Amino acid sequence: MPSPLDLFDLKGKTALVTGASRGIGRAIAVGLAAAGADVAVLARSTTALEEVAGEVEDLGRRALVLTCDVTDGEQVRAAAATARAGFGDPDVLVNNAGGIGHAGPFLDLDLADWTHVLRLNLESVVHVCQVFGRRLVERGGGSVVNVSSIAGLAGTPMLAHYAVTKAALISLTRTLAAEWAPAGVRVNALVPGWVRTDLTEAFLADPDAAAGLLAAVPSGAFGSPEDVVGAVVYLAGDASRSVTGGCLVADGGTTCFVGGPQMLGFLRHGRTPA
Repeated sequence: MPSPLDLFDLKGKTALVTGASRGIGRAIAVGLAAAGADVAVLARSTTALEEVAGEVEDLGRRALVLTCDVTDGEQVRAAAATARAGFGDPDVLVNNAGGIGHAGPFLDLDLADWTHVLRLNLESVVHVCQVFGRRLVERGGGSVVNVSSIAGLAGTPMLAHYAVTKAALISLTRTLAAEWAPAGVRVNALVPGWVRTDLTEAFLADPDAAAGLLAAVPSGAFGSPEDVVGAVVYLAGDASRSVTGGCLVADGGTTCFVGGPQMLGFLRHGRTPA
C-alpha cells in the first residue's frame, strides 16, 4: 500500500500562483515547489517575481516569471500563451492576487472604491479561471484554489467592499466546482483569518487595534503566510481528490467562536461571567 504521504507529493505537476511576489502568494509558490511542483509565478513586479523564482529553482524545481496585471483580461491571455509555450499549461491554479482597498464606513465608500476592489478581488479571478481554467476543463483534470477571507463569511465593518468580494469568491468557487466536476476539475476556497503581511500591516501596526483583533482569535495568535501553505498543498494534490466546492478555513478559530472577546477572555482564565 502506498504511503499516505505520497498523496501530498506534487512531483510532475505544474502550478500557477497569482499575486506571488509577496506575502501569502510568495509563501504558497515556494511551498508548492517544496512539495515537488514546478511553479509559474505571476504578479505585476518583475523584480520581486524573479526573487521568488530563484527560491523555487533553489528547491530544484522549474520556475517561470509572468509579469501581468490580472485585472486586464488581455494581459492574462498573453500570460497564458507565454506559459503554454515555455512551461506548459498548469495543473494547479492558485488565485491569490487581491487587496483590501480603502477602509471606511459603507456610506463613505464611493463607486471608485468599490470598482477598484471588485476588479482586484473578483474580476481578476474571473479572468484567470476563464483563460487558464478553460484549459483544465479541456484537458479533463486539475485543481483550482481561490484565496478568500473570513471577511467573506461574516460581516466586516469598515470593509464592506472587501467583504462582498470575498463572499462572492466563495460563491464562485462553489459554482465552478459544480460546473467543472464532470470534467474532473476540482475548485476549492482557502479562507485565511488575519495574517501578518504588508497588506495587513496598516491594521495591525497600531497596538490597540491589533490587541482588539487578537482578542477575537481563540488561538491567541495572528497567522503567518507560511501557516496556509500546508492547506494549499493538500488542496492542490491527490490528498484532496474527492474534495471540491469546499472552504478550508485557516483562521485560528476566529469564525468558530460565538460569544465575543469578553467571553473568550473569561474562558482563557478558567471562569465564566457572572
